[in-house]
Amino acid sequence: MTVSEVQLQEAVGRLKNSGVRITPQRHAVLEYLLNAEIHPTADDIYKALEGKFPNMSVATVYNNLRVFREIGLVRELTYGDSSSRFDCNTSDHYHIICDACGKIVDFHYPSLDEVESLAEKVTGFDVSHHRMEIYGVCEDCKKTPQH
Repeated sequence: MTVSEVQLQEAVGRLKNSGVRITPQRHAVLEYLLNAEIHPTADDIYKALEGKFPNMSVATVYNNLRVFREIGLVRELTYGDSSSRFDCNTSDHYHIICDACGKIVDFHYPSLDEVESLAEKVTGFDVSHHRMEIYGVCEDCKKTPQH
């Protein structure tokens, strides 16, 4: 059994334990997310699955993503362009984002907990979490003539 198959079984188990019914569409959205190399938008997921589920709507994808987010199976990444991206890797990690094509890649680095502590001391805030993003140009885009 592959790692993604184990993750899928664990995720389905979490959904069932939360009282969520496992529909074929819900299963397909979850499986797509777990196997996605990218951090897809709801529209990316819809386009990838519409051939297999012609009666599925974009709203169905959004509703499933909301359920997954509430249960803690996915993390929603929001950026200024109003199209959220979804990440099944809910462990602490950072992202590097291509300035040219917008690709987002996971970047693992020890959590910067000391930054949160310092921010609390300096500002008086109760810090709940932080997010770090690194920007640059990916390998594929560096190969194109305009870069």
